[in-house]
Amino acid sequence: MQKEELKDKFTEIYHENPKGYYFSPGRINLIGEHTDYNGGHVFPCAITLGIYGAVSARADQTFRLYSTSFAELGIIDVDLNDLHFVKEDSWTNYAKGMLHFLLAKGAQITHGLNIYIDGNIPDGAGLSSSAALEMLIGVILKDQFNLDFSAFDLVKMGVSTENDFIGVNSGIMDQFAVAMSKQNHAILLDTNTLDYSMVPLNLQDNVIVIMNTNKRRELADSKYNERRSECEQALHDLQKELNINSLGELDSRTLDQYSSLLSSETLLKRARHAVWENERTLYAEQALQKGDLAEFGRLINASHVSLENDYEVTGKELDTLVHTAWQQPGVLGARMTGAGFGGCAIALVNKKDVEAFKQSVGTVYEQVIGYAPSFYLAETADGAKVLK
Repeated sequence: MQKEELKDKFTEIYHENPKGYYFSPGRINLIGEHTDYNGGHVFPCAITLGIYGAVSARADQTFRLYSTSFAELGIIDVDLNDLHFVKEDSWTNYAKGMLHFLLAKGAQITHGLNIYIDGNIPDGAGLSSSAALEMLIGVILKDQFNLDFSAFDLVKMGVSTENDFIGVNSGIMDQFAVAMSKQNHAILLDTNTLDYSMVPLNLQDNVIVIMNTNKRRELADSKYNERRSECEQALHDLQKELNINSLGELDSRTLDQYSSLLSSETLLKRARHAVWENERTLYAEQALQKGDLAEFGRLINASHVSLENDYEVTGKELDTLVHTAWQQPGVLGARMTGAGFGGCAIALVNKKDVEAFKQSVGTVYEQVIGYAPSFYLAETADGAKVLK
């Protein structure tokens, strides 16, 4: 989206010109799913699908917020002195959360803003539109009020917004990827220590195709929190004999040896996914570093098998996309990405096969599910930033 277009749309809503322009990307996770809150490794990258912001200053204490994704709600007013979660305020609760935690950390936010938001992340697709929004608001506030906070400070406030303001027990991966990413790289992040490295993403003759089920999923209403509590129970069972603080500290051999401590088959399956997926993620990074894309693809496939059978977060729509993708020419690997229960999957596809891939997978999906999926080519992007 061009700044000129943003300016025109802003002016249409607020009847004045904006004074600042911003972009915050969506993200995909190449591998390492549901490992972030288990103290394991994740391997995300930011993508060029994202959300844009345009802003002007106000003289009062009111933040006026408008999003094209929720155009039917019109402009929503948020009082700087009354930052509480209100369900009717919809998406602006994410902005309120960021304001709340910035103020709590001593930020001098002295007046309101007019904020216009537009974007091309499909809402509810599992490409992390909420983290993109949180980091967009963070970058806007940092820039407009000359705040002395690092990108990582904003990441932590985004996580607090998600966990403590919105009420979703998500981990740190989404905000970290959205804020810290670098174009043409993926981030190998140890969510236990927060050590990370930027890994060049050389896919050779292949591209990442995002496959959107077009089935909405609301994280807070899904079984996400249930899976997290099951992992906490599995950890509790294992701590009877193991001195560990997270499932991410285990390897598969140790889990196997102590599996009798787990009080149900369900907990064994959840723990097995968390531990094996963490190992898969490290193997995947090594495969990418040595240019072995065939191995990388096989690990991506194995990730989906584990998410389908041990973690049980896929569902008919995602499984139909992924299983069909596996059968197509030129596909190195495919898996669901994000929290699951709808949302998106990714496939690593040879460039020459992309059009045939979309046609074939789309046809099968529509026959089985009854409506069409959407496809996007994922190009990597930098993290949330001011547009100069």
